[in-house]
Amino acid sequence: MSSLPPAPPAPPAQREDEGFSEREFYRREFRGRTLAVTLPRTYEGDAQRLVPVVQELCGAGARVVVIAHRASPVAELLGAEAVAEGMLRLEAEVWRRLVANGRVVVTLGPFARFPEGCRDVAVRLGVFKLVWLDRAGGFVDATGTRHSFIHLGELSELLAAMAARADDPRARFWREVEGTLRAGVPAVNVCSLEALDDELFTYAGSGTLFTRERYVEVRDLGIDDFDAAQDLVRRGAAEGYLAPRSQEDVDEILAGGFGAFVETRHLAGIAALLTGYGDDGAELASLYAVTRFLGEGVGGHLVAFALQRARELGKRWVFACTTSERAASFFLRHGFREVPQDEVPGAKWADYDAERRSKVRCYRRELGDGVN
Repeated sequence: MSSLPPAPPAPPAQREDEGFSEREFYRREFRGRTLAVTLPRTYEGDAQRLVPVVQELCGAGARVVVIAHRASPVAELLGAEAVAEGMLRLEAEVWRRLVANGRVVVTLGPFARFPEGCRDVAVRLGVFKLVWLDRAGGFVDATGTRHSFIHLGELSELLAAMAARADDPRARFWREVEGTLRAGVPAVNVCSLEALDDELFTYAGSGTLFTRERYVEVRDLGIDDFDAAQDLVRRGAAEGYLAPRSQEDVDEILAGGFGAFVETRHLAGIAALLTGYGDDGAELASLYAVTRFLGEGVGGHLVAFALQRARELGKRWVFACTTSERAASFFLRHGFREVPQDEVPGAKWADYDAERRSKVRCYRRELGDGVN
């Protein structure tokens, strides 16, 4: 068995000591978890492309099961042992090899029905994610728009529409994805091998993430969430959606912050309710949602949580400030009204950057008895 070469150094823009890194954010998400990646026959000749992604996942503390028709060449390239899907006590055999090496290849045989075999292996092993490689990439609707995120209920509706129109040659493949989710796999990513790195390690992704449930939970940040939350604050500032903040300010955000979590642990957005403005008002601060999950209404969930908490604290109104046109439109859609800067607490402007203040727009929402 060959050994893996050392993992290549991260590109300069991705090093941890240079600030925010999407890649490190996702490396933490995969740590301690097992995912399966399919390698269909059409990609066997390109198996070398899989090597750096598996290296990165294993280097981050994930464990990877590659499902293929046959062991060669992917097992040799990965320095992994191969086990046959039909072997006795497959689950235990795979587990032992993952403990020893972090990666294993499960072979289905040259004549196996590939999608069904991949689904069965993923279900038997109880992986948290199945990454389905397909040259056509993720889900594209009739308008030509790629969907980054689809939950099972939406997928069923889309498949029903396809059946009525009979206009999608990949409908059978999407039914396999649906069947995999219904069989118990929590999440399925579909993308091309060429774009696998982007799909797994960037916010925008390159394919489509399918999940079993439309599940967004908003809760207070715990200390184990602080790494990811700090990264999102930095990213929001780098993109111009959030004001640049000192570490002291970031610490205040973390202490009073809450997050929207997808798949129970994936931090899809953050916000904080700052209450140090007297008895009547509170600030909705550092509201930022990961691009990939905007369609899930993450921002709306965070606003609803903040407003309810403000009511529980006896506040009469909540305000927010932004220089972003997109954020301004978002606040208006969620019941805020634009107000002059003097209608928010004066303490907001203490030591505030004068140039940024000249561009800031302020929004305020009075609190009634409703939740939204």
